[in-house]
Amino acid sequence: MPHSAAAKDRRNGHLAMLTFSCLVAGSFSLGAMAANEITPLALNGVRFTIATLVIGIMTMVTGGISREATRQPWRYLILGGIFALYFVMMFVGLQTAEPVSASAVFTLTPLLAAGFGYLIMRQITTRRIAIALAIGAAGALWVIFRADIQAFLAFHVGRGEALYFIGVVAHAIYTPLVPRLHRGERTLVFTFFVLASATIVILLFGWKDMLATDWAHLPAIVWIALGYITIFATTITASLLAYASVRLAAAKVMAYTYLVPSWVIIWEIALGHGTPPALVFGGIGLTILALYLLLKHEA
Repeated sequence: MPHSAAAKDRRNGHLAMLTFSCLVAGSFSLGAMAANEITPLALNGVRFTIATLVIGIMTMVTGGISREATRQPWRYLILGGIFALYFVMMFVGLQTAEPVSASAVFTLTPLLAAGFGYLIMRQITTRRIAIALAIGAAGALWVIFRADIQAFLAFHVGRGEALYFIGVVAHAIYTPLVPRLHRGERTLVFTFFVLASATIVILLFGWKDMLATDWAHLPAIVWIALGYITIFATTITASLLAYASVRLAAAKVMAYTYLVPSWVIIWEIALGHGTPPALVFGGIGLTILALYLLLKHEA
């Protein structure tokens, strides 16, 4: 690939992950408001079913599915199962975990992804990337705990955080597995099969929850959260993640999770939940510095 084309590919991968981090942050803000109004399996069952249908239609309209893409379907089942595990465990965790603690667990993803990236794809994390990951982690924790040392020292791992950590490990494994199992399929086709597989897995485990849910009497926030999470935080983010994962190293892809707490602050302000202390913006500065280091290409 010519140098300019490779550089453009990397830049587009970074832009995809910047958008990804903003959309994921919205799912934390809205998801936390709906987490105790509906079971995680019921919510994710509907979410993945609709998302699969939307992506399926988009896939057929833009060129359809080639015969080659249907070979080795076990690849999609593995990725779909891991994808489903992350999202279900996220909502299981949010039912009991404090949002601050859950966000702190989420920031472990890049470091875990760097480790799995080496094990699965032999992706080497250089000294500069390691420094960037450390700076990003420090900045994210600064933002999460709102520059409050006492809040950080009071941090403890409860049952919800431990359950969510299982999902975070799954997310970290998923990222380097995408390029490992990708066979050159179009992003939409690949995303469709992963989402379809995730839907099958969730429906196998969650059909009872879906039947038991009183859909007619759910609070409005559940439908708002469900709509947002289905279209923006599932359909679009899955495509963005698949697109970026074959263009960037796993550690760089997942480093964008460090921006999520900063985006969450913007979401919280927009939703009328208040503005954080001015000191918090020092942490946002650190996460931006970390991303600057990651944006510089390493030969």
